[in-house]
Amino acid sequence: MPADGSGRIRYRREGAVAHLVLDHPPVNVLSSEVLEELGAALDRAAGDPEARAILLESANPKCFAAGADIKAMSTMGPEESHRHGRRGQEATERIESVPLPVVAAVHGSCLGGGTEIALACDFVLAAEDAQFGQPEIRIGVMPGWGGTQRLVRRIGAARAREWIMTGRPVTASEAHAQGLVLKVVPRPELPGAAQALAEELAGLPAHAMEAAKLALNRAIDRRLDDGLALELDLWHQLFATADQKEGMRAFLEKRPPRWGARGGDESPAARVGRAPRNGNRE
Repeated sequence: MPADGSGRIRYRREGAVAHLVLDHPPVNVLSSEVLEELGAALDRAAGDPEARAILLESANPKCFAAGADIKAMSTMGPEESHRHGRRGQEATERIESVPLPVVAAVHGSCLGGGTEIALACDFVLAAEDAQFGQPEIRIGVMPGWGGTQRLVRRIGAARAREWIMTGRPVTASEAHAQGLVLKVVPRPELPGAAQALAEELAGLPAHAMEAAKLALNRAIDRRLDDGLALELDLWHQLFATADQKEGMRAFLEKRPPRWGARGGDESPAARVGRAPRNGNRE
């Protein structure tokens, strides 16, 4: 049973299930280092001939992942935020493209980047206390790690608009009713339920599983690359706005933000909207 207890992503394999355990106290903030270690752990599982499924879980009793590192992002400009956003997109794309089925076992807070990580997994099981959401709008930005693209594909445009444009938290039962979560279970039952699903998937033919995952992702995510490129373009440009600076500063200072006026040259959406479209794309 190979195991590695070091680092922010702990790795161990139980039978044919590779466990990737988020362990970055105090709240599993998804820093650049965590994203890099997650990618390395996914590569390790993909390269392990004995691994047939991946179970992504958290060692923190209060949360799955609290989201991106807002303290670090608060000082970023557009160029640095573009690199950070692409790093987050690469992590979620790696989850989608890894040839093994990925099960996320979510409890507690799973917000922002945490929700975007869950969206990239094949299956999401949630404890009754799990809370999802894309609250980025409330700090002056928007999801930048695939949330604007995958959430629409998972729960539909109307619900995705509600999540992203209000930034409100969503309970496990709501996320289940809307289609993100496969199953909600009492908190004590979550590890066993997630392990059972991962073992069921691991017991099925590996080549057929890999092919089915690829075909399903292609069917669901046509032109995902285009959408991710647009999302990243808009997201990093928001780091040149006063609202981004105020939103993240207010979050860190634990006070209500004071938003600026609409209009002017700051609007990334206005600039993108004025840009000519390529070819016949809509």
